[in-house]
Amino acid sequence: MSNYQLRNTIVDLLIRVEKDNGFSHLLIDHELNSKRIDPQDEGLLTEIVYGTIQRKYTIDYYLESFVDPKKKLETWVRILLRMSVYQMIYLDKVPDHAIIHEAVEIAKKRGHKGIASFVNGVLRSMQRKGVPDTASIANDTKRLAIETSHPEWLIERWISFYGFETTKEMCEENISRKYSSIRVQPLKISRDEAIDILNKQGFETRPSIFSDQGIIIDKGNILKTDLFTEGYITVQDQSSMLVAEMLDVTPGMHVLDACSAPGGKATHIAEKLQNQGEVNAYDIQEKKVKQIITKASDLDLLTIDAKTSDARQLQEEHNTESFDRILIDAPCSGLGVIRGKPEIKYDKKESDIKRLSSIQLDILESVAPLLKVDGLLIYSTCTVDMEENEHVVREFLERNPNYIIDKNFFTELPARIQESKGITEYGLQLFPQTFQTDGFFMTRLIRKS
Repeated sequence: MSNYQLRNTIVDLLIRVEKDNGFSHLLIDHELNSKRIDPQDEGLLTEIVYGTIQRKYTIDYYLESFVDPKKKLETWVRILLRMSVYQMIYLDKVPDHAIIHEAVEIAKKRGHKGIASFVNGVLRSMQRKGVPDTASIANDTKRLAIETSHPEWLIERWISFYGFETTKEMCEENISRKYSSIRVQPLKISRDEAIDILNKQGFETRPSIFSDQGIIIDKGNILKTDLFTEGYITVQDQSSMLVAEMLDVTPGMHVLDACSAPGGKATHIAEKLQNQGEVNAYDIQEKKVKQIITKASDLDLLTIDAKTSDARQLQEEHNTESFDRILIDAPCSGLGVIRGKPEIKYDKKESDIKRLSSIQLDILESVAPLLKVDGLLIYSTCTVDMEENEHVVREFLERNPNYIIDKNFFTELPARIQESKGITEYGLQLFPQTFQTDGFFMTRLIRKS
């Protein structure tokens, strides 16, 4: 694939994210799996797509100095400029003259000579004059919003929860590279064996402190290894691995995973059961239930029974006090996974958070009675928003005094995580900057009567 074709493909992907609300990680995976991209170009495509989305507001701030605000740009033209500016400012392997040449060629093919001339003029002016300094923005919140490309309302909200410095660290982490992590299937291979195989294949790896099954991949495309395609490992963020670890599952238990798709935590729980016991896994969408079934099959796990159901209606499926352990990985805003899904931060609204927190509380109220006395329930989300996390848990406990926070949860966390500043009386808030994981909340409740 030529440089022109690669950049043209990147423009297409960015248009689908911008106009069709596509998910960047799914579009990139689909494009890489199409085998139209040369292996040596896979990293560059991923870098430019993620980077351009991650820094959209910053790049638009730069472009304001070079594009007349009265001029209406077609979506593809603005995206072409953003993509080109991202390469000129943040990448050092491609010379500016090559970036500008390819942008002009794309503008000619997609538009006409006039647009090509406009694109050429904007990029050459920026190359000649340099980009404006964000230090001139007097307001701290607005400056942080521009420098890290987050909506101002979101930054104001996080500052109200955690203060300016923690918010700044979180925003800066959200525009950094995300390392992938994997979990070994311990019934098929040990972590040491997997690390040895991967290192011999040229991967750079580290063991995770979150789970004895976890491995961090510093370098290498794990999706194209035999270990992945043959079901010896699965891709999962370290923060998600901690959930099954803290659920304290032992073989023979009956476990409910109430909001299960795509099945990463359900399969981890099944691995902990060592194919002895049962995991009832539910999701509201039938196509996502198929994902759970496929994932369990890929990993040769036999104890997962996956079905379609709204978590708020599971009392119609199971009697009260049926389960030894329950996991509610609740539907949430996803504001903890911005680094891997950067478009999330532009799409969410405060009204979404309020609606979701109401659903989360409803699910917790509906599912909790299914837990046995002295059983354990983990409530988790992949967001850093306090209204979806601590506030939901606090309100549930106020309404249901027969459930309490399990104090052993805090002492059973891995030692380094016990020292995390995200620990509160209501649970653990993992910030993305603390251990370079997804932002994640979890707590463990115990039923007393």
